[in-house]
Amino acid sequence: MTATRQLRPPTTGAAVLRQWALALLALSGAFVGFWALLAPASFYASFPGLGYSWVADAGQYDEHLVRDVGALYLALVAVTVVALLRPAAVRPWVAGLAWLVFGVPHLVFHAAHAGRGDVAEIAALTASVLLAAVACLPDRRERQNMP
Repeated sequence: MTATRQLRPPTTGAAVLRQWALALLALSGAFVGFWALLAPASFYASFPGLGYSWVADAGQYDEHLVRDVGALYLALVAVTVVALLRPAAVRPWVAGLAWLVFGVPHLVFHAAHAGRGDVAEIAALTASVLLAAVACLPDRRERQNMP
């Protein structure tokens, strides 16, 4: 199959269904992810909305956990959007991007709440973010094919 064929819009019913499923997953993941990451107390008290409170019913509020869940959902959204836009792009940079979307907010939270004894934790989280950035670098074949 040529690269041109891979970039064409899907024509089969299964392919169209798969695209719709991915789009719905991305939208729902963005809803959960942004809410949990940007307004964790509201997410905890009110998710999923419409009079329900699934998270609050599950136990004590933990801002760190709620923000991590939000960041994780956004990582999944990033991978899903790439799958929609570049279905042939099953490469290390996709995983690197997902790790960055999760790892950067995770690092920022821990750094903002770090105490004197948290140097090793911050160093490990920083190393994880740097490794993810390296994973995002294109390999030689990808650089040769860049416009």
